[in-house]
Amino acid sequence: MTRLAVVSGGLREPSSTRLLADRLEAAVREALTNSEVTSNTIELRPLARATTDAMLTGFPSEELESTFETLATADGVIAVTPAFNASFSGLFKSFFDILPEDTLAEVPVLIGATGGTERHSLVLEHAMRPMFSYLRAVVSPTGVYAATEDFGAQRETSPLGKRIDRAAADFSRLLRSCGKRERKDTWANDVSAMEQLLRSARSSPSQPDDLD
Repeated sequence: MTRLAVVSGGLREPSSTRLLADRLEAAVREALTNSEVTSNTIELRPLARATTDAMLTGFPSEELESTFETLATADGVIAVTPAFNASFSGLFKSFFDILPEDTLAEVPVLIGATGGTERHSLVLEHAMRPMFSYLRAVVSPTGVYAATEDFGAQRETSPLGKRIDRAAADFSRLLRSCGKRERKDTWANDVSAMEQLLRSARSSPSQPDDLD
């Protein structure tokens, strides 16, 4: 079974960002032939207040903790944001700022973005790819940007539909090559490292203080 987590950073309802996220998820599901796929969609708009509170206090709510767990157990992530001034939205960035360290480490991520015009398309390479690379995710080589005019064309034959299919095919190959995710227990690793440090300190001969 392949577990997908879909993160939609749309700020309005209805949202073209959510529409693109749903189309990417459906295309990936179709590309993963002969494989059972489950997916969970995370809408960031209802989490806006909790995200802000977590940034200010350092303590995520139970709802956010549940969301983090969904991402931590996913085999692959589809992340889509609206673009503002050639970058991702503040809410999208804030959510990933409070995500626990290593949550996305070695996780395949398919990136997508929406905007009013094609001028924002560089958001994929100049903002999203660097951020997810910093988070140690494995970013799929093909992302998808959709301008407002892209949603008015025939779905099956439109350039957007072709871009979605290509991105889904690349992402599905990446998912297969990475295999099922083995979750790392960061807390256990930290404790183990501390125990090794303490054992090393106990085994080292103590040095006498210098005498005047």
